[in-house]
Formats: sequence, C-alpha cells, structure tokens
Amino acid sequence: MNTAAQSSLRDLLSHQPFLRFWLARLAGILATQMLMVALAWHMYEITGSAWDLGLVGLFQFVPALILTLPAGQIVDRVHKVHIYATCMLVQTAVAGLLVWGTATDQVTRELVLFISAVLGMVRSFQMPTQQALTPHLVPSHLLQRAVALSSTGVQTAVIGGPALGGILYAMHVNAVYVTCAACLFIAFLLALTVRYEHKPSKAAADLRSVLAGAHFVWHHKVLLGAIALDLFAVLLGGVTALLPIYAKDILHTGPEGLGLLRSSPAVGALLMAVVLTQWPIERRVGRWMLIAVGVFGLANFVFGISTHFVLSMAALMVAGAADNVSVVTRLTLLQLETPDDMRGRVAAVNSIFIGASNQLGEFESGTTAAMWGPVGSAIFGGLATVGVAVAAVKFFPELAKRDRMVMPK
Repeated sequence: MNTAAQSSLRDLLSHQPFLRFWLARLAGILATQMLMVALAWHMYEITGSAWDLGLVGLFQFVPALILTLPAGQIVDRVHKVHIYATCMLVQTAVAGLLVWGTATDQVTRELVLFISAVLGMVRSFQMPTQQALTPHLVPSHLLQRAVALSSTGVQTAVIGGPALGGILYAMHVNAVYVTCAACLFIAFLLALTVRYEHKPSKAAADLRSVLAGAHFVWHHKVLLGAIALDLFAVLLGGVTALLPIYAKDILHTGPEGLGLLRSSPAVGALLMAVVLTQWPIERRVGRWMLIAVGVFGLANFVFGISTHFVLSMAALMVAGAADNVSVVTRLTLLQLETPDDMRGRVAAVNSIFIGASNQLGEFESGTTAAMWGPVGSAIFGGLATVGVAVAAVKFFPELAKRDRMVMPK
C-alpha cells in the first residue's frame, strides 16, 4: 500500500459517523446472509421444489417493486438514520418470529413466503436509505473509496454470514435464527449513534416528485446504462436460487457446503473490493464495466457445468470479483451524478433494479430450473449474460465510451 493510499484510508476512517454506519451495515448484512441461507435450506427441506425456491425471490420482489419509489420520496424527507434503524428493528422481530416458529414446529412453506414478503417490504426502505446516506457522511473526494470500503465490509459479511449460517444450521436451526436476531439488534443500536446534518427535500409530495428519480435516470444515459446492465446481468446470470439444489443434489453436500457456496462470490468480491479501494478505476470505466459483466457470465457458465465442489467455489469467486467491479462502478457513478436533494429517489430507482436482478432473478432461476433442470438454467443464464455485455455496446454507447468517473467540465 503506497503512502497516498494509506493517507486516504486514514482520512476516510477518521469520519466517525461513516465508520459507525459501516459497522451497523456489517452486522445487519451478516445477519441477513445467515437468515437467507437458513431460509433457502429450510424451504428446500420442507418442499424439495425448485419452484418454491424461486417463489422466495418473487415474494421479496413484488412488495419492493410496489413500495420502493414511494420509499425514495420518504427517504429524501425523513431522517435517514431513523429509517435505517427501524428497518433493523423490524428484521430483528422477523428473526424472533422464526425462533418461535422453529421452537414450536410452526415453520411452513406459507410462513417462509410471508417472511420473504416482509423482508421485501423492509428492504424497499433499507436499500435506498443506505445508498443515500453514505454521501452525507464523507466528503466527495473520498466517496469512491467509501463506496469501495463499504463494498469490502458488505462482502466480508456476505462471506462470513452464509458460512456461519450453514455451520449453525447443521448444529440446530434455531442457532441461526437466534444469532440473526442478536446481530440485527446490534445493528439497530449502532445505527442510532450515527449523526449527520439532515436537510429534508423541499420538493412537493406529489406523483411527479415520486417519479422524479425515474425521470432523472432515464435522461442520464450513462446511469441508465449502468443500472440496466447490472439488472440484466444478474437477472439472467445469477445462480443464487440454484445453490441449495446444487449443494444437495449435484455436489452432494449439506448445509455447511451450501454456506460455503453462498460465501464464494463474496470472497472474490472482497478481494476485488480491496484492490479497488487502493487502486480505483480511473480511466475507461465504461469498458471495464462491460468486460466485468462478460466475465461474470462466463464464470457462472463454468459453475453450471461443474460437478466438483472446489471448481464450483472457484467459479463463484470469479463471478463475485467481476460483479464487484460492476457494483462499485455503478454506485460511484450514481452518487457522483445525483443532486443531494434527489439521492433518495434516485437510489430508490436503483433499488428497484437491484431487487429485480436479485429477487426476480431467483424466481427466473427457479422457473427455468423447474423446466430445464438446474444445469440447463445455469448454462442459459451464463451465456445470456455474455450476450447482454456485447449488446450493451450498441444500446448504451455513452456508457461504453465513458472514460472517467468524474468527467472534466
């Protein structure tokens, strides 16, 4: 690490509100990842159905689709820390419900789907809030490093969460849910300590204001291209919903193996986030993003045809590293190009795309796996993602030609 990078990292960590929020996100995401790996395995044990695994994603997506744009309006008006803390508290209650349901043998397919819908509603507020809050906690010249360091923390939690969740699940299901409840409550307490200067948006609370974020993104083609590219890549190429099937029926492992598979993309993403924290992409950012999406698709194709656990983990690590290049580039462009009083609404639009790519992508994977089998679903998704990266050069030329994060005026 060179002296300039060390100095910038020290400057970033000296901002205490950012550091506290970073720790709160770390605890919250650790719990969420444990919760999702436990719910997926629990559902597959209950029903043994790829379709039901896909429904978990769909039940998270639909409430988020309905609520996220109004949530963006609220995020721009209400104190963002209060919204985030409330999200953590509601998820603590969800984990508590699962503790009770497991102890009394009341966890059913319907309860898992109900909880998925509640999590979707919560995340419609949580995701735009945490995206819109970070720029208020650090100066603009540290924002790209703050995004990369946030990504590092997220990926660390995404690595540790599923692995720990799989180990705890193998011990006892409630060991996972109790640990989730504790971590989420810690995140709630940490969030309450974050301070920033809150300036509510003065835009009128009408439909035009609610849709202002979508209007802004539509007319900024670089942002539209970056968000749409990430949407279609993960929507088609993501394999998260297939992991319980691969773990149990193809790679012949248990919940511990599922936890390692769920952690593998985050291992690659963490390594890439560390690289990007020290050596941010400064030139040809659009080209690098397109290349990263293509690599993501190829890595998931390799995962799809693999029958060896170690190779499957390695393919998922490469996919995670490539995806993180896309994520950091997209989020940095989003923060740099968005006016302060519209951050919540623009972040809400981004959250809808992320929800569509993740939760709706899980439904797509479950549906295609039910028709073609899990291998056919993964192969199709990987090749389709490569096709998306190639097509983006034609459909989003402004993004493909983008040279720097901050263009000279």
